[in-house]
Amino acid sequence: MTRTADTSASSGKQMLSEQVYAHLRDAIMRGGYAPGDALKPQDLAREQGVSLAVVREALVRVVGEGLADRLPNRGFAVPAFSDSRWQEIAEARRTVEPVVLRMSIERGDVDWEARVRAAHHRLSRTAAYAPEESEYYSDAWSEAHRVFHRTLLEGCGNPVLLEAFDRMWTASELARRWSAHRNPDRDHVGEHRRLEEAALARDADTAAEVLARHFTLTAAELTGPTHHESAKET
Repeated sequence: MTRTADTSASSGKQMLSEQVYAHLRDAIMRGGYAPGDALKPQDLAREQGVSLAVVREALVRVVGEGLADRLPNRGFAVPAFSDSRWQEIAEARRTVEPVVLRMSIERGDVDWEARVRAAHHRLSRTAAYAPEESEYYSDAWSEAHRVFHRTLLEGCGNPVLLEAFDRMWTASELARRWSAHRNPDRDHVGEHRRLEEAALARDADTAAEVLARHFTLTAAELTGPTHHESAKET
């Protein structure tokens, strides 16, 4: 086989792996797989019409993002509700992001204020649910939500801290979607409005407190009873 043929085959495999990865990531995020569901390479290879090698490469990427686990002698699976990682991610974000937000409030200029206001405006005007997509929040809302939270922190001026936010976001986004599904009546609109107001008022103490509580609520809803179960008990 010539070098050109080798390169072409490698490029083709990479493209297929990217497609399977995108399919898996989207399916997990949209609830196509329930918490704890097995991700069987053989089944996925058959469904997607690709080789096992392509599927395994895609699965390794999904594992790397915290959206699946590689289980010794048992293949791959979506993490469970009870997985300690959700509490660990929440703890990490409660520890890091309020500090970065304080830095943003201290260092952010007028342009940062304008970006925060614009990001919040887009979030508040984006439909939270798209029934044709899934029972979880819409992709458009989820992206507006990510941009709002990241914009709040961008005033810190430290790219290393922002990279830490980016690394934690994907796995925490899955936890947030599950959390929202369990308690659809949570006042996310009010929480985000209070965050914007405190940040633009340069009230670092209130902003940090609201942000920390924001993370705590998400994690708590994954370990406690669902909203409907709580309603039955009362």
